[in-house]
Amino acid sequence: MIKKFSKKQVVFALGLMVVTILSIIAITYFKTLGRVQVQFDIHQNQELIYLSTFAEPPQFAIWLENPKNNKSETVFVTSRVSLGDWEGKANVPVALPRWYELFRSDDKPLGRTSKKDGSLAVTGATPKADYFSVRVDVPPGSNWIIWIEMNLAGDFNEAFPEVDRETYMEDEFSCGQPALLFRTDIVAEEGTMVTPEIVAQSVWENGLNRIESVSEGVTSARNVFDDIKISVIKPKMKLLEDKVENL
Repeated sequence: MIKKFSKKQVVFALGLMVVTILSIIAITYFKTLGRVQVQFDIHQNQELIYLSTFAEPPQFAIWLENPKNNKSETVFVTSRVSLGDWEGKANVPVALPRWYELFRSDDKPLGRTSKKDGSLAVTGATPKADYFSVRVDVPPGSNWIIWIEMNLAGDFNEAFPEVDRETYMEDEFSCGQPALLFRTDIVAEEGTMVTPEIVAQSVWENGLNRIESVSEGVTSARNVFDDIKISVIKPKMKLLEDKVENL
């Protein structure tokens, strides 16, 4: 038997539904008040990637450094580097030496950052699309130093060959040109936009990381990330929040 509802019951049910929807929208709106996010938009030069020996996208990491206490926290890192997911090898620090030095030293658990709960803010598969975006909540008005480290494996050239013609030494990890460090400063004020610059190269040698000026022999690696935009935005209203940790 089909139960019939009275007109009052139908009106009440519809009214309750409208109130519920409006309440959700209001709560979602108020969640965005007083919040800002730093958004990273990176374009990968697919032509250069395909010309490398493995034709695989680069490994990279993004982190924020607090200039007041010099503490750093990861925003994003490719999972292969984070989890040590290499064929036949647990760790390949030459891929991203500086990130490894900060977050994956021998006395720290694998894949962990300096967060209180020991978890990574964001870790994911190496992005294969032309464009990559990620964003993270930060306190409004806060100051940060932004770092990006990138390495494209197998991008050999005359200065960084697969096999050295004089010593016959082979590039054991097929690193090719060294990892590059991008840097910029930012104030978390809505509407702010900055573009980081390459400031150094990061080299892992004999168990230690060495930060040095970018070698003249570094060529194509400079253009693997051919466009990087970093902006401060107000979070968009979403019923489901993006799973990005607050710093």
